[in-house]
Amino acid sequence: MRTYIPRIADNLVDQGLKTIGALVVEGPRAVGKTMTAEQHSGSAVRVDQEIEQQPLLREHPSILIPGKTPRLLDEWQVLPALWNLVRREIDARQGVGQFILTGSAIPQDDSTRHSGAGRFKRIRMRPLTLFESGISNGAVRISDLLQGVGVKGGGIFEAKSSLKFEDVLSLVMSGGWPLVHNSSGSHAATWVRDYLEEITRVDLATFETTGRSRDPGKIARVLRSLARNVGTPVGISTISQDTAGEDGGVSRETVDAYVDSLLRIMILEHIPAWRPHLRTSKELRTRSKTYFVDPSLGPAALKANASILNSNLSYVGQVFENLVIRDLLVYAQANNAGISYYRDGTGLEVDAIVEGENNSWIAVEIKLGQTYLDDAASNLLKFQSLIDTKRMKEARSLIIITSGGYSYTRPDGVSVVPIDLLGP
Repeated sequence: MRTYIPRIADNLVDQGLKTIGALVVEGPRAVGKTMTAEQHSGSAVRVDQEIEQQPLLREHPSILIPGKTPRLLDEWQVLPALWNLVRREIDARQGVGQFILTGSAIPQDDSTRHSGAGRFKRIRMRPLTLFESGISNGAVRISDLLQGVGVKGGGIFEAKSSLKFEDVLSLVMSGGWPLVHNSSGSHAATWVRDYLEEITRVDLATFETTGRSRDPGKIARVLRSLARNVGTPVGISTISQDTAGEDGGVSRETVDAYVDSLLRIMILEHIPAWRPHLRTSKELRTRSKTYFVDPSLGPAALKANASILNSNLSYVGQVFENLVIRDLLVYAQANNAGISYYRDGTGLEVDAIVEGENNSWIAVEIKLGQTYLDDAASNLLKFQSLIDTKRMKEARSLIIITSGGYSYTRPDGVSVVPIDLLGP
């Protein structure tokens, strides 16, 4: 039996069960949703397994509702009727902490399914962050940065990263998947390739197709295009053109359907553009940036091994950015914060904006090495100068997240934080 790895989501689940009738713990396959939910449940049922053994449950889903609370309904989405049943049960019981629903896919909206407002709270789970896997010591916390540590002489905890470049390569190839936690880099990378192959040939090829077949080969081409363009505001037309082969490219309509399915099985993350109040009338870009839920999926889609990555540092920078975004999304969620990015018509871009409570926010640039720290700091300071502080608060912290080196605050007030020192 696998040892449970404590998750940042544990605290979110504990809090949620004290405030609302049901929690919906969502995330892609193999991120540890079921094990986390089991730590907090009084009884559990694996809905997908039960239906395989007892197909008549589709006609009588209410049989699965009774049980010691919180009652875990694992992979509830394979039996969508459970949603309304749980909602009605919550209304009848008038109590909190009644159910935990876990799911690896977001079903299509259904007019018969109530929105769940006031009864359900959603918690998104992602693969292990470096903090959860024990690689980061969390010396510098997002919660502190949102309070202004590192701004106006406050300074941040000074420490040294233990990561080397080869460690970064291993981390972006093996990812944060609990099933291969502590496995060798090569074993984990092979597991990720097999995982993505299964997603392509089984999950996506059959996901709510309503009788329409999906071509695993075309799905793989779309994934490769997304991998090449990870961390960019890539459009559907660009992906369609990028998938061209002997049989032509994948049509825009097909690409759009595949990307929608990838979002709904939570393999992709869309990071929205931020629209701050500016002192100028600069035109802002509004298209979302696209990342994988884990950095390992990009190299896996491209079948890129360590040797290939070693010869393409530009792409390593892209997947390192994906790693940082994965961790930031989890750390932000722990602080009731959100993630977006900034880009204007002049090309000025900030990789991530973390917006917390009380209108507090920090701006983040992500750099693989130490070479471009001055450029990144200049970029952040230029961006900050554009903010209309009469209409919104200034940034609590300006941060450069790197792959190694030291954490410290520069004389210009910009803080440098290696990823293995960052925590929630």
